[in-house]
Amino acid sequence: MQDTDPIPEPDLASWLRLAHTPGVGPRTAAALIERFASPRTIFHTPYAQLAELAGARIARALCAPLPAGQAAALERALDWARADGNAIVPRDDPRYPAVLREVADPPVVLYIKGRAELLARPGLAVVGSRNASIDGVRNARAFARAIAGCGIAIVSGLALGIDAAAHEGALGSAGSTVAVIGTGPDLVYPACNRALAHRIAAEGCIVSEYAPGTPVRPDHFPRRNRIISGMAQAVLVVEAAAQSGSLITAHCAAEQGRDVFAIPGSIHAALSKGCHALIKQGAKLVECADDILLEMNHAPCVPNAPQVFPHGDMHTQLLAVLDGGISDAWAIAGRTGYAPEFVITQLLMLELDGYVERLPGNMFRRIAPEA
Repeated sequence: MQDTDPIPEPDLASWLRLAHTPGVGPRTAAALIERFASPRTIFHTPYAQLAELAGARIARALCAPLPAGQAAALERALDWARADGNAIVPRDDPRYPAVLREVADPPVVLYIKGRAELLARPGLAVVGSRNASIDGVRNARAFARAIAGCGIAIVSGLALGIDAAAHEGALGSAGSTVAVIGTGPDLVYPACNRALAHRIAAEGCIVSEYAPGTPVRPDHFPRRNRIISGMAQAVLVVEAAAQSGSLITAHCAAEQGRDVFAIPGSIHAALSKGCHALIKQGAKLVECADDILLEMNHAPCVPNAPQVFPHGDMHTQLLAVLDGGISDAWAIAGRTGYAPEFVITQLLMLELDGYVERLPGNMFRRIAPEA
C-alpha cells in the first residue's frame, strides 16, 4: 500500500456518515463538500445553510442525531478498516483514483481490500458477457495478460465469464487487477468466484462503494459499472449480446469521455451483436493488444514481430507450453504474453521445422523432429 498519513478516525467517521446519510447521493455530497470544505464542517453547519443548498429533507437528516443503527454500522465499517489490508478511502485521500474523482458522480468513499497502490495506475476496463463463449474467455485472458504485463491495471467486475477471465489473465502481471464489486467489501458475489476474489485481495485490489455487510441488490450492479469505467482510461468490451449489461459500462465510459474498444466476432453469433453495435456507434475495433496500447498512448510491449526476441528463446517458450499436451494459439498466447496472431505465425514455422503438429480444430501438439 502506498505511503500516506492515515486519516484520523473522527474525520473518517464524518466521511462515512455523509456517505450513508439517507438522501445524500454522490452529487449532493460533492456539492456539500465544495461549499463547506469537509464533512466535519457539514455536520456543524446550521440547518438554514444546509437547507439552502441541499433542501429541507436532507438538511434535517444532516442535523439530526446519528440514529443508533447508523452509528452501529459506522462503527462496524471502522472496525473493518482496522484489519490488515483493508482501507476506507474518502474522496480527498491521495489514494483515491484521480480519474474517478473527475466523473460526474464519484463515490464519497471507497472500501478497499488489497493493494491500494494499484488505484494510481493507468487502467483498462475489460467487460463482457457472463455466459461467455470459449473464444471470448480466451480473448479476455490473452488481452488482459498482455496489457497488464505492460503495467496497466485491468479493471473489471468479478462477474462470471469475461470479467473472471480478465482478472485471471491479469493476476501475476505487472499491472495486476482491480475488481469493482456491487456488495460490501467483505462479501463475494457470485459465491463460485470466492477463490478468485481471495487471490485478487492478495495480489490485486477489491473496490466497493458499499459498506461492509451490504448484501446483493440488483440495482447496485448498474451503479457499480460507472466506477469500473470511471477508474479506467478506456473500456474493452470482449463479448456482449444486444442487451448485455456490459453495454451499460460502455455507455458510462462514453459519457465519461473514455475510449471504448470492442472485439468483433461472427455476424451469426448472438454474443457479437453488442460489440458490433458499439463499433457502429463509434467504438474502436481491435484485433490485438497493441491496437489498445497505441490508442492509450502506451508503447506497444506485446511482441508482434520475430525480431523482438531471439528465435531460440521464443520458440523454447512456445514448445515448453506444448510440453503439457495439446493446446491452441489463444491458450499459448495467454500463458506466454505474446500476441495470438504472432503465436500462430511462430507455430507454423515450428510446424514446417518438424517440431509441432497441427491437429483438427487449429489445435497443436509438440512432436520430436525427424533425425
